[in-house]
Amino acid sequence: MNKKLILFFASAGGLAGGYLPYLFGDHNMFDIWSILGGLVGGFAGIWLGVIISKRIG
Repeated sequence: MNKKLILFFASAGGLAGGYLPYLFGDHNMFDIWSILGGLVGGFAGIWLGVIISKRIG
């Protein structure tokens, strides 16, 4: 597995998940929803990164 690819997807997923509540009107970036969104987005990014890494390599 390509660790750099998985780290990239984990970072992108965490960033997107943390920013998603802001788009829905929660303008406090340190609220619990942003933290949970970043956590879920990070796990989803790791999952997606592992799948793509297996298909590439």
